[in-house]
This record gives sequence, C-alpha cells and structure tokens, in this order.
Amino acid sequence: MIDEVDRRLQDWTATVVGKIPVSLAPPGRQGEEEPAVGLYLLEFAESPSPRTSGPQPLQVLLRYLVTASSPRPEEAHRMLGELLFAALENPELEVELGLVPLALWQAFGVAPRPAFTVRVPLLKERKTRPVRRVAEPLIVEASRLARLSGLVLGPGDLPLAGARVELPALNVSTRTDFHGRFHFSAVPEGSTGTLRVQARGQELSVIPERPADPETPLIVRFPLMED
Repeated sequence: MIDEVDRRLQDWTATVVGKIPVSLAPPGRQGEEEPAVGLYLLEFAESPSPRTSGPQPLQVLLRYLVTASSPRPEEAHRMLGELLFAALENPELEVELGLVPLALWQAFGVAPRPAFTVRVPLLKERKTRPVRRVAEPLIVEASRLARLSGLVLGPGDLPLAGARVELPALNVSTRTDFHGRFHFSAVPEGSTGTLRVQARGQELSVIPERPADPETPLIVRFPLMED
C-alpha cells in the first residue's frame, strides 16, 4: 500500500523535473555526482476518515520530506522550486512550509538544505460483511403496557423496606417503600422476565407470575439469611 504511494510520487516527480533519479532513502550524499530528488517518508499523521454511506475506510496521512540536490546548487534550487509549485497545484498533495528542525538534519548527518514536506492520504477500505437476506416478512406486534405492583416480605411476612427491585430484561429498577411496596408504572403485559430483589447484601431472583386481577399486588417473599 505505501509502496503504491511511493510509486505515484515518483511518477509525479518525473512529470515535473523529467528523468531525474529519485531516492526514497534519507537525505545523504545524493546529488554530488548527478542531480537527484529525495522523497523520504518521515512519519504517519492522523487523518479523519471520509464520510461515506458504507463502512468507513481507514485513513492516515503520509508525510514525505522533499529535497533536491545537484553538483550545481542553482540547478538544485530550480528543481526544488518546480516541485514546490507543482505540489501546490496538485489537489492530492498537502504542502507544509516551514523550517525543518536542525536536529533532523543532524540525525541524517548532512548540512541543512532547502526542503518542504508534502502530506499524502493513504486509505484502506474495510471489507463489507455480507448481509443475510430475510426469508420471511417482518411481523411487528404491538405490546400493551400495564402496571406492575408488588410487595416484598421478609421473614415472618414482615414488609421489607428499602429493597432494590429490578427487571433486568427491561433495564428498570425501583425500591420498596416503608410498607415493602414497589411499583412499575408501565411494563409490557405478559412475561417480564426475571425479577431481581436485593436487600441487606443478599439477592433473590424469581420469575414472577402476575395475579389474574391486575389490582392484586405481586407477593415476593425474601428469605433473609442471618448474618
């Protein structure tokens, strides 16, 4: 993938300055015997992925240091100027102008020289997962909502106040009042899944059976264990 970007930049360089040798190596002693262009990959930079209707592709920016060298400095300057203005006109390239840090040239082991940086996007498409076709028509049935009230009793059928009552399947919870009562204002009629009760560091899970009369509270007996 990155090698494809390398080749594109090399081809682009040839259209600007002709058949001049192009080096992807760090700037060094190139250009002492014949003119040369340097395209050194400095680093990767973050880039937001383009918005598309499908899966978002992965995208980064490749930062290349562009240099030109020649036994004749004026020829190196000419090539670098032509490359710079061609890059500014190229919509696929983003030019960065500024002083290249001295520490970078020291790391290369060469004297500072005129240069500029271009940023090139690199995209990687994500594979689209196959979507399974629905063989049967989708049937949506509306579920009526109803109240669910109950009473939590401890040992001796004494009301258990402050107990946490939860319907995990619906991600709703409440606490019992002073009289051990709890109330859910709107839950689907029929089965609501497991009812979980927590009190005094203990937990009880039951599958409640609703009374035939909606006004009759659901009784949950919580057999607390002695500490």
